[in-house]
Amino acid sequence: MEKKNTWETYDAKQLKALEKLCAGYREFLDNGKTERECVDTIVNTVEAAGYKELNALLKERAAIQNGAVQALKPGDKVYSVWMNKSVALFQIGTQPLEAGMNILGAHIDSPRMDIKQNPLYEDGGFAYLDTHYYGGVKKYQWVTIPLAIHGVVVKKDGTTVELNVGENEDDPVFFVSDLLIHLAAEQMEKKAAKVIEGEALDIIVGNKPLLIGKNDEDDLNEKKKGKKDKAEKAKDVVKAGILQILKDNYDMEEEDFISAELEVVPAGKAREAGFDRSMILSYGQDDRVCAYTSLQAMLDLPKRTERTVCCILVDKEEIGSVGATGMQSRFFENAVAEVMNLCGSYSELALRRCLAHSCMLSSDVSSAYDPSYASSFDKKNVAYLGGGMVFNKFTGARGKSGSNDANAEYIAHIRDVFAKEKINFQTAELGKVDLGGGGTIAYILALYGMNVIDSGVAVLNMHAPWEATSKADIYEAYRGYVAFAKYVDDAKI
Repeated sequence: MEKKNTWETYDAKQLKALEKLCAGYREFLDNGKTERECVDTIVNTVEAAGYKELNALLKERAAIQNGAVQALKPGDKVYSVWMNKSVALFQIGTQPLEAGMNILGAHIDSPRMDIKQNPLYEDGGFAYLDTHYYGGVKKYQWVTIPLAIHGVVVKKDGTTVELNVGENEDDPVFFVSDLLIHLAAEQMEKKAAKVIEGEALDIIVGNKPLLIGKNDEDDLNEKKKGKKDKAEKAKDVVKAGILQILKDNYDMEEEDFISAELEVVPAGKAREAGFDRSMILSYGQDDRVCAYTSLQAMLDLPKRTERTVCCILVDKEEIGSVGATGMQSRFFENAVAEVMNLCGSYSELALRRCLAHSCMLSSDVSSAYDPSYASSFDKKNVAYLGGGMVFNKFTGARGKSGSNDANAEYIAHIRDVFAKEKINFQTAELGKVDLGGGGTIAYILALYGMNVIDSGVAVLNMHAPWEATSKADIYEAYRGYVAFAKYVDDAKI
């Protein structure tokens, strides 16, 4: 089935809207390089759009007649944050929640390197931070590129220190070294998975001993102490210098790494790519491209919708959706129960019916066709950059292992809605059948019995430090999410 390139379908007004959306998307990428930063950005955005925080509503209701009043009504907007890493948004519809919701679900975590709990050491005159890579990465792609550190350090007294070093032009950056080509004959014989070992992905954070640059008063105090011999003074002096910087800038002791969450990501802003500026090149587009377009779709809904519309933006998808902030956690189910209770319609049976009658787009990226590696793809069943929003009927590995597989009736209903709204879309699989594959959060929500299908944006260089997407596909995903939220109905399937 041949389809037009999506760019060919736009008029001047749509092209202007596309560029506006993509400019906002690049800003979102720059401001949200970690899950916590994404949640902060999202909360600030939705509160400005009239969303109210769930816990605040619960306290407000408890203070009024012991919670005997209905706190939410059609048109109201509410959000719930879980552990500062996942967020669920709800716009209450005119139909009872028991009839189900239209759910947009994406994840906001991305492959990266996490700093370990006892990370700082010195070797060969360098100070290093030891890391543990997160998610599926080609380790060799992370060496010799500028890196930034983002995250939080929580001290024993509960105070939180935020770090964001490497993004401003006057910030220092960090890097992982690699062996010079002149001495790399043995290294070049290794398989790609072994060229760089996981334990070798330690970032260099300093090279200057503490004693360099000390003022006269410091020198005098050092002489007065007289407790260490010269050999002892020379030990780990570069590490000592880094600890002094952390103390001066962040009031941070070495022990504070134990309760820190620090993520190492590529330094630099999202950029337009190509002479024609048709693409975006950035870190973290898997899956923030679907998170942003889902969020924007929520913000641009009409004030009243028939069905309640929900957007879930979650953590830990890249490592199996595990943990308290992953999709396998009950935080979403609990949030739905609380929302139903505030609508005056909660019961265990009503909650089960709500989830079973919901329809979901598991909004995650798909692999884009790369002509340089054509043998890895089935050209008839692959997503193309510029081909529009992507649907994957199933994901999984090889024999669909670990997959959700969407029902034909559900796909037909979405096709009908998209045809009426003139949404450009394509269907795809994740490469050739026996080469591997991938998973999403789709199968987890499908456990409730709801209709779920994977959808999203095609990505080139997926899971690399810099990923590429088409502006046209981003715009079509946004348009598709709006159409889905407004018009898909479980009762029509």
